[in-house]
Amino acid sequence: MSAAGLVTMNSFIEPNTFFDQQIIWLFIALAVFLGATLVDWRFLRNTWVVVTLFAVSVLSLLLLFLFGSITMGAQSRFDLGLFFIQPSDPAKLVLIIILAKYFARRHVEIAHIRHIFVSGAYAFLFFILLFVQPDFGGAIVVFLLWLGMVLVSGISKKHLALVFLAGSLTFMLLWNFAFQDYQKARIITFLNPLTDIHGAGYNSYQSTITVGSGQLLGKGIGFGTQSRLRFLPEYETDFIFGAFSEEWGFIGVLFLLACFALVLWRIMRVAFLGATNFETLFAVGIALSIVAPATIHIGMNIGLLPVTGTVLPFVSYGGSHLVIEFLSLGILSGMQRYQREVHRELSV
Repeated sequence: MSAAGLVTMNSFIEPNTFFDQQIIWLFIALAVFLGATLVDWRFLRNTWVVVTLFAVSVLSLLLLFLFGSITMGAQSRFDLGLFFIQPSDPAKLVLIIILAKYFARRHVEIAHIRHIFVSGAYAFLFFILLFVQPDFGGAIVVFLLWLGMVLVSGISKKHLALVFLAGSLTFMLLWNFAFQDYQKARIITFLNPLTDIHGAGYNSYQSTITVGSGQLLGKGIGFGTQSRLRFLPEYETDFIFGAFSEEWGFIGVLFLLACFALVLWRIMRVAFLGATNFETLFAVGIALSIVAPATIHIGMNIGLLPVTGTVLPFVSYGGSHLVIEFLSLGILSGMQRYQREVHRELSV
């Protein structure tokens, strides 16, 4: 998948700094992965470790508002000269660890409604810190991580439904009695960008054209006209799925999705073999951290979801998300070394 992203990046402009820098990040990510497989990750069950990770993540997100650089209107990363660091990526991994720890310790009493609010408070802090950057894509991924882990943790679905019902009613009241017409128009355009293809929906419209122009077999590597002629913006990050689809076509997209499916299957196998509930929930969280942004990214590239600036895991340009993705897989590989004995026999 990372190789597919590199090939797509390299087929546009020469010299290509995106390709050269991503090669370096990929080697760093592979080294991080291999190192993580050698670690005994049972220390993550320690409460003080989790608290420390939580505090560091919150502090790093707060420091963005003082020292973060502004790119594309968002103050979401630190400029360290040679490279940028985006703290939202490790923060998502930390949130998975926190929720896995919280739900694993309370599996007996998990049906109580207070666990929805307590776990939601952890997620909401990350959500609001990302939302005000503004990093809408990251905030949505945080919400989906929390929702997915809540659903598999055993929390009462009736209680969860009541919470969402209350939220829906609140939004309806705001829509009818609080929001002004211009605010409603912004929300509608955000949810359906193709209603304004000459304005806010231009990027989404160009992306749908790019995806469709690939047809069955694609135009070939380096022959993507929509991307090469720069009708498609941010081809290396937010819209790399569109650029890939134009050059590789429907068959190439099926192959890419099959690679994602294989990775997810391996992750869920680790979840099944988890030594404790913590490892199982952590693996589920990692699966969600891949599925959520991938779904949002592909959805916005084909015009079905709002454009939120979400990268495609393993494929899009960027070092922070790539290193964290490989680190997550390395942690899972390390956890396999102390999987449940009864399951270890079944996996041989």
